[in-house]
Amino acid sequence: MTYGVGIRLNKGLVFMSDTRTNAGVDNISTFRKMFSWDVPGERAITLMTAGNLATTQAVVSILEERMKAPADRAPSMFEAPTMFQVARIVAATLKEVIATHDKAGQQADSAFHATMILGGQISGGPSRLFLIYPEGNFIEAGAETPFFQIGETKYGRPILVRAYDPDMTFEQAVKLLLVSFDSTIKANLSVGAPLDAELYTEDSLTTGRQIRFHATDPYFETISNSWGDALKDALDQMPDFKLD
Repeated sequence: MTYGVGIRLNKGLVFMSDTRTNAGVDNISTFRKMFSWDVPGERAITLMTAGNLATTQAVVSILEERMKAPADRAPSMFEAPTMFQVARIVAATLKEVIATHDKAGQQADSAFHATMILGGQISGGPSRLFLIYPEGNFIEAGAETPFFQIGETKYGRPILVRAYDPDMTFEQAVKLLLVSFDSTIKANLSVGAPLDAELYTEDSLTTGRQIRFHATDPYFETISNSWGDALKDALDQMPDFKLD
């Protein structure tokens, strides 16, 4: 399982993903699920993946090969004129890979599925954020839907819904996301550190600052302990239920 979040701020975009993959409780590995590319001054693109590891690795490899190949083949993310066109390329590639892998018909209908969060900016347009589905379609974040989640979404969603503010600083956004991830990690052993974060500044048109939080990171431990204590204090301050 995976957990990944991408959020829009007035300052830019913030991404965070875990790195745990598992094929059973006795087969747990660490793989990076966040990928970034840029042409400094012209475009910056970040992709986060969740789902079947073979599928997501194939999609990333194909996208990278097409960025390096001659111009007479399938379009690449470095040639697309807008982020919408980048989203179309990623979505088509994901659909293509799933169709190629899905040889077993109905039995394997969901075995090779994956979802992705795509964000970035191309010169001449604003930063944009997309959620890409395995069927090859996608939606875009907006004022009413300012963040997307992939993977194990339910445990970390409540704090995002309650505390998100588009005027947040990057520092505040990282704190918010760490609380969301801590809640998920506590509830689901298939999500775990290290956690990768990227902070993209609007109009910078270069790969954003990247940070990795290990399980023993002092700040992450402080956030985890403080959030747990704050929840206990809030519960204690609420009135007890009165039995008749």
